[in-house]
Amino acid sequence: MYDVIVVGSGAAGMTAALCTARHGLRTLIIEKAAHYGGSTARSGGGIWVPNNAVVAANGVPDSPERAATYLAHIAPDVPDELRKAFLDAGPAMLAFVCAHTPLKFRWVREYSDYYPEAPGGQPRGRSVEPLPFNAALLGEDVKDLEPPYVPTPAGIVITQTDYRWLTLIGRHPRGILTAAKVFARRFLPGRRLTMGQALTAGLRAGLTALNVEVRLNTAMTDLHHENGRVVGVLVGEKVILAKHVVLASGGFENNEQMRKQHQNIGTEWTVGAKANTGDGIEAGQRAGAAVALMDDAWWGPSVPLPRGPFFLLAERSLPGCVLVDKTGRRFVNEAAPYIDVVNAMTGDTWLVFDHSYRGRYPFCGIPPRRPLPRRWKESVLTAPSLEELAQEAGLPELTETVRRFNTLAVDGRDVDFRRGDSAYDRYYGDPRTKPNPNLAPLTTGPFYAVRIVPGDLGTKGGLRTDARARVLREDGSVIDGLYAAGNTSASVMGHTYAGAGATLGPAMTFGYLAGLDISGGER
Repeated sequence: MYDVIVVGSGAAGMTAALCTARHGLRTLIIEKAAHYGGSTARSGGGIWVPNNAVVAANGVPDSPERAATYLAHIAPDVPDELRKAFLDAGPAMLAFVCAHTPLKFRWVREYSDYYPEAPGGQPRGRSVEPLPFNAALLGEDVKDLEPPYVPTPAGIVITQTDYRWLTLIGRHPRGILTAAKVFARRFLPGRRLTMGQALTAGLRAGLTALNVEVRLNTAMTDLHHENGRVVGVLVGEKVILAKHVVLASGGFENNEQMRKQHQNIGTEWTVGAKANTGDGIEAGQRAGAAVALMDDAWWGPSVPLPRGPFFLLAERSLPGCVLVDKTGRRFVNEAAPYIDVVNAMTGDTWLVFDHSYRGRYPFCGIPPRRPLPRRWKESVLTAPSLEELAQEAGLPELTETVRRFNTLAVDGRDVDFRRGDSAYDRYYGDPRTKPNPNLAPLTTGPFYAVRIVPGDLGTKGGLRTDARARVLREDGSVIDGLYAAGNTSASVMGHTYAGAGATLGPAMTFGYLAGLDISGGER
């Protein structure tokens, strides 16, 4: 019998297991997939935690009061006690992970909160990312690590900080210097991991040092109950007993039935891990748990490509492009937080740009000035003139939209949607474009129209929990022995997205809180 069984091997589950094992409890992680890491390993690896020591060491001022004001403003519907629990425990969680794993973190410099001008917002950012991680520290376990979302050539590893400047490789000296630095990493001894791969690997190394088993290809089929308490899990017909169970098995982004039921959307545009099919959420519901936020996800505008959706970060913020609806009208600030862009979409959507844009910036991983692959023809239209593109794509108002946009771009002020007004917009802008780093006219053919769909990083709705990560029934009572964290639980972010890493920061923090509550440990 175990003291703790953790279902799922992403950052939430591994942080919970690290905490319980560190406090001397016999802990087992079971993972449905053939690899560990889930969506964490596929992610950018950023962690949003206000008042953390890493950002403070860089001289960036913050305070608990400021962060609380910010979250209360952008996520007012989230219970106060959940926000407070996250803000209180987040810095301690990060310090705990640094102390008990080989992971080291750095500030993602100047990557602002997603709403930096809101009360309590931080224009200089609160996000950290793992430093490149030596894969040799994992030993044989490295072979079982979930692959990254976007594969890179052998030996090429990119950090979040690198990504910003690599988008400007054709425009800014720092882009060239960053590319040289990335290339030079190939010659360092040993294999290096970055972003979500580094975060996952570091947590796994910490667990290995504590002799925590991560049992792969082991799918939970249900929870096991005795006398009204959760006391283990079922794996097929086999019962594995434990005093406590932590559900951290991800969301339901790859469950077609659940997505149709709650979101009226399918599974083809998510970049979440394939094993995330809502198993933990459904098991919790069968145990009587309440759910919340089931209609929501970590949305982001994406390009449907033959190999799968490509989640757009920098591309729509860079000058020389517009997002339009099925009529050809702009409908949103293209550089807004990705969750807001999808929430503004009402149907067919296109990203339109010109030859100058294609010559200056990478697009969906294709370097500037290179032709877009012919196999993308289902999603990419091109034409010599804007009028011909409008006709081919069926966008009757596109020409007039671009005419007006060009006027605004020359003036440097987007009075229609305020693109470039926010520090968040400008992070992925082009500093060599004046007077607004996010605005440039579309004037040079050929012109491109790229189909955009409502993709996501995963769902954000799930089991309702309290400030100790205990799973709750509809009446607010606690289901004894059962905890949840990460995308298996309803997010403390509510219907919003505070900043880069506001998925992983809360996931790890509530995993940590679950571990503390189970073990009776101190922060």
